Amino acid sequence: MKAKAALMMAISEHIRGQGWTQAQAAKRLRVTQPRVSDLMRGRIDLFSLDTLVDMAALAGLEPEVRLKRAA
Repeated sequence: MKAKAALMMAISEHIRGQGWTQAQAAKRLRVTQPRVSDLMRGRIDLFSLDTLVDMAALAGLEPEVRLKRAA
C-alpha cells in the first residue's frame, strides 16, 4: 500500500509540476481523462501497483524498487 501511495503522489506531483491538464496527462499516460482524475484525487483502490509503475514510466519518471530488512 505504501508503494502505491508513493507512486500516486509522485505521478500527481509530476503532472502538476509539468503544468499538464488532465487531458494532456491522459494522452501521455495512455489512459482516459477520468482515470487521471481518479489518480489526482488519490483513489488508490482503483489502481494496481503494476499500473502505477507503468504510468510513472510513461510520465518520464524512473520507478525503482528498494528492499530493506524489517526491523
